[in-house]
Amino acid sequence: MELPVMPPIRPMLAKSVPLEKALAMLPDVQMEPKWDGFRCLVFKDGDEVELTSRNTKPLTRYFPEVVAAMREQLPDRIVLDGEIFVAQRGADGVDRLEFEVLQERIHPAKSRIDMLAEKTPAGFVAFDLLALGDTAYVDRPLAERRASLEGELSGLEGPCFLTATTTDPARAKEWFHQFEGAGLDGVVAKPLGAPYVENARTMLKIKHERTADVVVAGYREHKTSTPERPLLGSLLLGLYDGVGGRGELQHVGVSASFTEARRAELIEQLQPLVVPIEDHPWGRWAEFLTANPDRVPGTQSRWSQGKDLSFTPLRPDLVIEVAYDHMEGRRFRHTAQFRRWRTDRDPESCGYEQLDEPVSYDLAHVLGARPHT
Repeated sequence: MELPVMPPIRPMLAKSVPLEKALAMLPDVQMEPKWDGFRCLVFKDGDEVELTSRNTKPLTRYFPEVVAAMREQLPDRIVLDGEIFVAQRGADGVDRLEFEVLQERIHPAKSRIDMLAEKTPAGFVAFDLLALGDTAYVDRPLAERRASLEGELSGLEGPCFLTATTTDPARAKEWFHQFEGAGLDGVVAKPLGAPYVENARTMLKIKHERTADVVVAGYREHKTSTPERPLLGSLLLGLYDGVGGRGELQHVGVSASFTEARRAELIEQLQPLVVPIEDHPWGRWAEFLTANPDRVPGTQSRWSQGKDLSFTPLRPDLVIEVAYDHMEGRRFRHTAQFRRWRTDRDPESCGYEQLDEPVSYDLAHVLGARPHT
């Protein structure tokens, strides 16, 4: 493989800003959907195709159907920045991104990868151009890179796609609110005059933020914790799956953004609430050793082999308010951000019904969106 831009390459990154700040930068930026998949750099030289992750790790073997599609659909010699995704059709008849299903593809067994490639095939959406033919594009402004992308990739109908863009504020707002219903993460703003700067936060990401009142059900110690100076690493969070205290306490995620001083204070404050696992709502899950059907804390999965996932169970008496971007199934997609203690809230009142659910939106409409100016 000989290309004007060769691996390893670390992709451009983004920093979070409010939607209004990004909109105020229009038309000097272009807005794009923010995909929720695996960031992927594509290096194609004839039939040779290499896929690498944002950390430069190889992805090629995990997505044979995507590699085959790229051989057929992409130009002969090209380097692209984009995202690999998996979409599935829900009971409502619309397609949505499914990150958990995508994660299943990172598996050591080729037989399982081949089975999943047929059962839950992945796709690829391109959103930047690093090289084409013998020409490197990394030093050229985004506006020029985008124009070349459209010239080469417009009309793709899958499994490879070209992402839509807009410089219209009304359209960008519409995308921000509608596309979440298809499993997307928000929108991204990219300066039209900027070159492609490896591993630099030159893009802007605009994500949804919501709040929820959740039960503190346990904690894990920080990796730097010692017997002499114990430090809290993360709070384990729960929600009841019934209304008014009915149902079971489900594990919904963690909150982990604390200073070192606060970590020391918290672990001391929580000690009176420590209970044996047998007396905890999650005690029934202690039987699971390697299987983890509900992503239960403290149990192993192929993603956590070798990691210490033990946790200290707490009597579920405390409630905190956290900020989160969106749900993935019945859990927070990312680490929730601590906002405040809710001493006025009964733990039994913290259920799923308080969560804001996005309106259903078909991924096909996102992939079929046309550029607007």
